[in-house]
Amino acid sequence: MVFLLAVAAMCASLLGGSVALKNQDKLSRLLGLTAGIVMGVVVFGLLPEIVELAHEQNLAITTAMIALMVGFLLFHIIEKSILINHADESQYGDHHHPHVGWASALALAGHSLLDGFGIGLAFQTNPVVGAAVAAAVVAHSFSDGLNTVNLMLLHKNNRARAKAMLLINALAPVLGVTLSYLISVSDKLTVFYLSFFAGFLLYIAAAEILPEAHSKRSSYTTIVLTIVGATAMYFVTRLA
Repeated sequence: MVFLLAVAAMCASLLGGSVALKNQDKLSRLLGLTAGIVMGVVVFGLLPEIVELAHEQNLAITTAMIALMVGFLLFHIIEKSILINHADESQYGDHHHPHVGWASALALAGHSLLDGFGIGLAFQTNPVVGAAVAAAVVAHSFSDGLNTVNLMLLHKNNRARAKAMLLINALAPVLGVTLSYLISVSDKLTVFYLSFFAGFLLYIAAAEILPEAHSKRSSYTTIVLTIVGATAMYFVTRLA
C-alpha cells in the first residue's frame, strides 16, 4: 500500500508537469499559481510540522529557524554564484540561466524525496497517520510537477531537459519511501531537515517564481491565482 501511494504521488507529479508543458502561453498565470502553492506548502504544511516536532524534542524554535535561514541563504548563494560565474551581462540582466533552473528543480526534487521519506516513516509508525500523510503528498505532488517544469523553462532550459527533470522529480517520492525502510533518522534530525528544505522552498517561491510571474506584465488574474494557490494548500493541509 505504501508503495502504491508513492506511485500515486509520482503520477500526480507527471500530470502537473504535463499541464505546464501544454500551457506555455499562460506561463505567467501558472507561475502566479505556483508561487502561492509553494508558499502555502511552507507556511501551512512544513512550518506547523517543524514547530510541533521542535516542541516534542524540547528544541528552541529559533534553532529550527536557523536551519531554515541556512537553507534560504544557501540557495541564494548557489543561484547568484552560478549567475556570476556563467552569465554575461545580458544574461545576468534578464536573470535567466539554465543552471539556475536545474538547481531550483533539484531543490523541489529534494522536497519530493523528503515527502516519500515521510510517507514511509509515518506508515511504519501508524498506518492511519501514514495514509493521511500520503494524501497530503499526493495532493501537492501535482504542484511539484508543475513547479519543476515551470522552473526549468523559466531559466531557458529546453523541453527535453524539463521532461528529464520532471521524471527525476516524479521518481523522488518512490525513492524516498524506499530509503525510509533502509535509513533510521532521529526526530531531532528530522526537525533540522524539514527546516532546511522549508528555507529552500521559500526562496524559490518568493525570490524566483513570484517576481517572474509579474516580470512581463502584472495582472489581477495572476495576483488572484497566487492567493488561490496559497488558500488551496491551506485546505489541503488542514484536511490531511
